[in-house]
Amino acid sequence: MLVAIWILNVIHWGSALVGLFAFVHALLQRADAYSAADRKTKPIWMLITGGATLAMALFNVMGPGMIFWVPAMAAVLVYIVDVRPKLIEVQRGGSSW
Repeated sequence: MLVAIWILNVIHWGSALVGLFAFVHALLQRADAYSAADRKTKPIWMLITGGATLAMALFNVMGPGMIFWVPAMAAVLVYIVDVRPKLIEVQRGGSSW
């Protein structure tokens, strides 16, 4: 049982760190890159990733707070897998293919 609690704590704080990474990345990008990548604006993504990071830090993976943690993790993953690569591609000037 102690190992399971330790694993859940690692997931909890690891997800908060992933959210923090997404927020900092959103903060450091140029505002015009978001519109060039045909994504929502920079303030919206900063609000989404910042709020999601806060939710993941406050609410645990298990228990009643899971109802907030799961959508927060999904929002951060959408940024990391969809928005971030598009922003990088736009700022580098297109793909290398």
